[in-house]
Amino acid sequence: MARVALVTGGTRGIGAAISIALQKAGRLVIASYAGNTEAAKAFQQETGIETVKFDAGIFDECVTAVNDIATRHGAIEILVNNAGITRDAVLGKMTRDMWDAVIDTNLGSCFNLCKATFDGMKGKKFGRIVNIGSINGQAGQYGQVNYAAAKSGIHGFTKALAQEGARNGITVNAIAPGYVDTDMVRAVPPDVLEKIVSRIPRGRLGKAEDIARGVVFLTGDEADFITGSTLSINGGQHMY
Repeated sequence: MARVALVTGGTRGIGAAISIALQKAGRLVIASYAGNTEAAKAFQQETGIETVKFDAGIFDECVTAVNDIATRHGAIEILVNNAGITRDAVLGKMTRDMWDAVIDTNLGSCFNLCKATFDGMKGKKFGRIVNIGSINGQAGQYGQVNYAAAKSGIHGFTKALAQEGARNGITVNAIAPGYVDTDMVRAVPPDVLEKIVSRIPRGRLGKAEDIARGVVFLTGDEADFITGSTLSINGGQHMY
C-alpha cells in the first residue's frame, strides 16, 4: 500500500513540485492550500492529486484535516511542512500583526501538523517529516526579521523533534532552499534579482524541482539513518 503523504502549501510553487515528485515516487499525496481555490482546483485536475483546504497556522483546522485524511486513507506517514508566507518590512515599520502572521504560518504550522500526525507515525513505527526552512533562516535577510526568525526556528525545531522521533522510526529533517524561481522571487525588481543571481556560484536561480528531489530522498524508506539534518539547496550561495 502506498505511503500517505501530506504536503502543506502543496498546490503552487515549490509545494506543487514536491507533491508531484512524491506522487511519481509512488506516494498517495494530499496537498493542502489555504486560500487560492481556483489554483488548487486546476492543480488537482491536472495532476490527480487530492487537495484539501485548511489554514496550517490554525491548530484546530490542522487536527480536523489530519483526522479526516486518516479516516479516508490511513495515518499520514510522510509530512512536508512547506506552507509559508512573507510580510516584509524593516523592524521600524513592521507591525505586530505582520510578525504574528509569519510566525504562525511558517513556524506555528510545523508544530500544528507535527503534533497532529506524530502519534499516528509512532503507531506505525514509521514517519518522515521534512520541514522547509530557508537560506534566510540561516544567513538572515534585511527587512525580514519575522521570516528569518520563523525559518531559523524551523531548523531548531527540526533538531529537537528528531531526538523525540528516532526510537519510533520517525526521521525529522529540514531543507533550506536558496532563491528559487517562483512567483514570489519573480516579483523582485529585475535589478535586485540580478544582484541576487550574481552571488550564487552556480549562476542561476534554483528550480522548484531541485527542492522536490531533496524531499523525495529524505522521505524514502531507505533514508532511515538521516535525522536532525538540514539539507541546504542553494547553489553554493550560503555554505552552512
